[in-house]
Amino acid sequence: MSQARDQDRLRVFFFPMLTPGHMLPIVDMAILFSRHGASPTVITTPGNLPLIRPTINHFNETNNNNNTPVRLLLIPFPSSFSGAENLSSVPSSLHGPFMAAVFSLRDPLREILKTHLPDCLVSDAIFPWTADDAVDLGIPRLVFHGPGAFPLCVHRAIELQSPHDHVSSDSEPFEVNGLKHQLSLTRFELSAIFKFPEMLALMREAEGRSFGAVVNSFVELEPDYTALYRNGLGPSKAWFVGPVSRSHEFRGEHANRELVRWMTWLDSRAMGSVMYVCFGSLCEFSEIQLREVALGLELSGRPFIWAIKEGAHWALDGFEERTKEKGLVIRGWAPQVALLSHVAIGGFVTHCGWNSIMEGVEAGKVMATWPLQYEQFVNERFVTEVLGIGVRVKRGGNGEEEKVVTAKEVAAVVKEVMGDEQEAHGRRRKVQELAAMAKAAVEEGGSSYEDVRRLFGALAACREARREREKKGTIVSSGAKGLGV
Repeated sequence: MSQARDQDRLRVFFFPMLTPGHMLPIVDMAILFSRHGASPTVITTPGNLPLIRPTINHFNETNNNNNTPVRLLLIPFPSSFSGAENLSSVPSSLHGPFMAAVFSLRDPLREILKTHLPDCLVSDAIFPWTADDAVDLGIPRLVFHGPGAFPLCVHRAIELQSPHDHVSSDSEPFEVNGLKHQLSLTRFELSAIFKFPEMLALMREAEGRSFGAVVNSFVELEPDYTALYRNGLGPSKAWFVGPVSRSHEFRGEHANRELVRWMTWLDSRAMGSVMYVCFGSLCEFSEIQLREVALGLELSGRPFIWAIKEGAHWALDGFEERTKEKGLVIRGWAPQVALLSHVAIGGFVTHCGWNSIMEGVEAGKVMATWPLQYEQFVNERFVTEVLGIGVRVKRGGNGEEEKVVTAKEVAAVVKEVMGDEQEAHGRRRKVQELAAMAKAAVEEGGSSYEDVRRLFGALAACREARREREKKGTIVSSGAKGLGV
């Protein structure tokens, strides 16, 4: 690789929200951009290295195509917050102070940008202040939201229409108009971001002053909504580059000593016979609900792998002993991409986080949908009503425990997803077709591949214009040192 060629590589900096649901796809995107010829750098804090460094090291060490390594740049987490540096390890009672500490990273981030002057900053939407700094420094800012086009369009339509203001209770349904599909929601199912209209306004204003948005999705998955997002409900410039988890073989799974044991266990199971269960990194279930999930999996009679949040407990003596021939319980982080890709996995009970939906689609697995918070209820509608590749977990409740999904309801949805009925076969056929489309989208000539190519062309043009401005002395670089890792 010539020096001139190295200098031509776009230098893209990534600054994700400090939570797995945002950091992991950002790392995947950095790897994807490296494969397309960019020089990517991920900015984070020291406490988040264990989450992302194994994946980055694995890519850098096994890079056989002379791609530029993905680099890490660390900024210290504010000493004003004495807890963990990742939202998934912070109790909900401390989310406010945690976010205040994260927002105080603005000054050190600005100093890094002033020092390095990258060709692009990919910034989480939750950091609207990065738009100010990017504009001041002449750096194109790309917004990363996390969700796909459908939930982004739904949220924007709700912002514009405020239909939730005209219902009398949290359980009364309201219609969201202006979409390609009929959609009914309740206030209970709205993302918590709608409780903070000032923040929403800041994010929207910052998006309007940004270069555009980059989305972990692909056109073939949601053609109506990628078009709608680009033509009215989102920024005029939006690039759909997913599924980003296809950018590399594994996401740090090689570092998990248990992976071989889990894969060996799956190897012993029949094709499509195992239900995979995972509710994400931020889920907080009650002991009663965990108990019902356990009893429901046992009642279904199906083999299962259940990835449960570290530290979660339930009062059900003997569950793992009774189900040891049919089930595996993984405590803590699970190698979801690797597990879902195994042919023995036939279905996926999911909280409907967008990353999980993309990974389920990519793996060709039918989903049992159990949303909990954020935009997950909207994502559930997308999976079940728009795509037709999922089954809603019935949430009827049990007596006074109205919010508890019973063991019978858990068992029923497992049987429905994994069954032999015509509808079940139809869902499996649809998701397999989408999986083939996902694979084609990121291959050379595919829709996501071409969107990355177009994005790089636009950023290269911006860089040339910036170099002309620098020659005229309109941009001055100064500032701090970063800690390269």
